[in-house]
Amino acid sequence: MSTLLAVVHADDLGMDYADHPSDRRRHQLAVALAREAGVLSAPGVAVVPAPPPMADEVLATMFAPAFIRAIRMFSAHPVLAAAPEARQWGVTGDVHPYAHMHRDAARLAAAARLAGGMVGGGGALRAIVPAGGAHHGLPYRMNGFGVYNDTAVAIHALRAAGIGRIAYVDLDVHHGDGTQGTFWNDPHVLTVSVHECGRYLFPNSGFPDETGGPDAPGSAINVALPPGCGDDAYRLAMEQVVGPAVRAFAPEALVSQCGVDHHHADPLSHMRTTMALYPDLWSALGRLADACGGGRWVALGGGGYNPCNAPPRAWAMLMAEMARTPLPSQMPVSWPGIARAAGCPDPASGWCAEPGFVATPGGEDAAMDGARAAIAEARAASPLLG
Repeated sequence: MSTLLAVVHADDLGMDYADHPSDRRRHQLAVALAREAGVLSAPGVAVVPAPPPMADEVLATMFAPAFIRAIRMFSAHPVLAAAPEARQWGVTGDVHPYAHMHRDAARLAAAARLAGGMVGGGGALRAIVPAGGAHHGLPYRMNGFGVYNDTAVAIHALRAAGIGRIAYVDLDVHHGDGTQGTFWNDPHVLTVSVHECGRYLFPNSGFPDETGGPDAPGSAINVALPPGCGDDAYRLAMEQVVGPAVRAFAPEALVSQCGVDHHHADPLSHMRTTMALYPDLWSALGRLADACGGGRWVALGGGGYNPCNAPPRAWAMLMAEMARTPLPSQMPVSWPGIARAAGCPDPASGWCAEPGFVATPGGEDAAMDGARAAIAEARAASPLLG
């Protein structure tokens, strides 16, 4: 195998909702930073152009044909999203349906399918879709900011390539409800989600008692962290839940959703993580892939709604981890100019720089107590960890 890491990318990949937190600069800047840092020119790394949109007949092997037709209709006539019947398909004004919504979502699905197929078929050991990570959608409706759930598509692609057991790890601050729901009754797919508790945050799910369907007991694990958790809470969840569960499940490949919207500067959550956490998260995932799947690993981006802060640096770090190549100790000298050209007024001065971050004395301690309780609940509910 000559390709260690395939980076499936195009600057115009992803959704293009108007006036919306989803911003293509997140993955554009991540890939630009990885390029400037030398990651994309490292041995065994290939940048693979994102493919054309997935054909309807291929989408229909994973998503309900009526749902696909509905998304096509709302893309052709966005004004219809205001009609009450749109709700059955998950179409709401929150996502500002637009003329090319189906095309963009189908192209993102195609990118995830390509990444999964390359890893499953032996074309690459690892693959990443920085623009991916839409994890809320179900086979019959959209949800959250996503239309066709590309994390589920990546898993389907691995299965189609002959990979029998897959572990899916979701680190987005929002529960990976759509992917969990898609594989709820599938004993060959383990879904593990570490997220802010649904009592406080969309999609209001992901509680410890959600453990899988009748034919797949224990196939879902949820760590529902309280608001205010920081780096140590996530490290503990990886150490005590994610790692042991994945190893016990013994998958043949790992799929991860690597949202960084738990970063303290993110506008859509209440968490307190910092840039120092992300190398530890990605390293832990890499070790799991090596230990359980022969190194096979498909990663997708995910949440991160301050496009100039955490996502570019975190996902460049992720690509370096997947490529098994070190980052330079200093940010590339070209980075400030690239970031400012993209509309970022104060580019980060270092990989883990956190200007303006102020620890709240006592706050992290209280959150850690809640995190330990959430981790204990997740462990108690899981047959893999009992």
